[in-house]
Amino acid sequence: MKKKLYLLDTNVLIHDARALFAFKGAWIGIAMPVLEELDKFKTETSARGRNAREAIRTLDKLRERGSLSEGVVLEDGATIQILLAPADMAEFGLDLSENDNKILSIALSMRKKHDLEVHFISKDLNMRVKADALGLLAEDYRREHIAEDDFYKGWISVPVHAGELQHDQPSILQAVLNDHQLFYNEYVQLVSERNPENYRIFRYCGEKVFKSVVAPRGLWGIVPRNPQQYMAFDLLFNDDIQLVALFGPAGTGKTFLVLVSALHKLLIEHAYKKILVARPVEPLGRDIGYLPGDMQEKLYSWMQPVRDNWEFIASRAHSSSERGVHEGAFDAKDGERKVRRGKGKGGKDGAHGFPTIEELMREDRLSLEAITYMRGRSIPKQYILIDEVQNLTPHEVKTLVTRVGEGSKIVLAGDPYQIDSPYLDFASNGLVVTNERFKGQRIFGSVFLEKSERSELSDLAAQLL
Repeated sequence: MKKKLYLLDTNVLIHDARALFAFKGAWIGIAMPVLEELDKFKTETSARGRNAREAIRTLDKLRERGSLSEGVVLEDGATIQILLAPADMAEFGLDLSENDNKILSIALSMRKKHDLEVHFISKDLNMRVKADALGLLAEDYRREHIAEDDFYKGWISVPVHAGELQHDQPSILQAVLNDHQLFYNEYVQLVSERNPENYRIFRYCGEKVFKSVVAPRGLWGIVPRNPQQYMAFDLLFNDDIQLVALFGPAGTGKTFLVLVSALHKLLIEHAYKKILVARPVEPLGRDIGYLPGDMQEKLYSWMQPVRDNWEFIASRAHSSSERGVHEGAFDAKDGERKVRRGKGKGGKDGAHGFPTIEELMREDRLSLEAITYMRGRSIPKQYILIDEVQNLTPHEVKTLVTRVGEGSKIVLAGDPYQIDSPYLDFASNGLVVTNERFKGQRIFGSVFLEKSERSELSDLAAQLL
């Protein structure tokens, strides 16, 4: 049986700096060009730069145990070795002006000289294709595998006789508990077998206890449009659930639902001192410093989806009959009640009493930020929305969630089917991985929203294109 060598591509360490410790008992190779690429990235302020620095520090610490060129043995039996460029690299016919080809040539040389079974581990799809074409065993790096058709959605749907829906606690719930492994804060949707529009929703609270889900009231005339939106509101308004994951295709209302909940919690319930909205800047390139203006000006257009949802909520607040109920509840920062009677959309004091984004930002009750600028802070008593989380690595999500201070709530939202990062996929992005690892925790809940509510055209486009 041939000895195995696991050769790690640079992007594996950029994705997860702790990947060096993910191959228990294995022989792990780090090609010299990988170190050169890490050195090139280490000065960046991005996640790539941070992970490059962490990987370099880890390798430097391992030097204390022995020579990395000869191999250092870890506690789990794995051996980490730096592989130098061999003299015979040119014979494999690759353009050695490219670091990628140097890494592959080192893999080929190791296989030839030592009769090894070389596993090339990379997050780069094209590199895996090239490695496979060269006869190497090419694999994606995954700490765990989460199938697209078998991930935790946060809810199940069970068909029942309509009569079951008349009971406060339908007896079938206990049968569901016996037949399914339910997690804390997982939802059970009981649906009439004859009429799918006739349903009730229950949240599992542990210890064989179910709580009936009803729509929150007083939301400026805004009501849930489908069962999953009911579930989402139930999580978003529950202050005991500190971490929420909302995921699904475009148009399902993820950002909208969170903003409605956050605004109600801030303006009406006064449960939080501030709303913080952050998005990654992946499609702009990870550095937005080249854009003109201060940070808020740089982010203005990038936050347009948030502004669009805000305007819609404001318009509903104006048209709703509940305006009279809530108009006097929009408090100033110092707690003094004041009624805003604005000049209409675009007016300085908001749309008919509803505060504008600019007003709340001036009062330091709203902040729009790039995720890059959130790290290293403690964030107490805030309602936090992190949008487009599918473009973050699990490590980046960990960095953000560990910043959450006392009394704060954080919501992770995104579409795992629409990923802009070249080294992430459905199974490895921060949104799906966080959902998988946190399921079953009392302070966590998630909902997969599957129905687009934008328009029939939008729904068809999401399905067909």
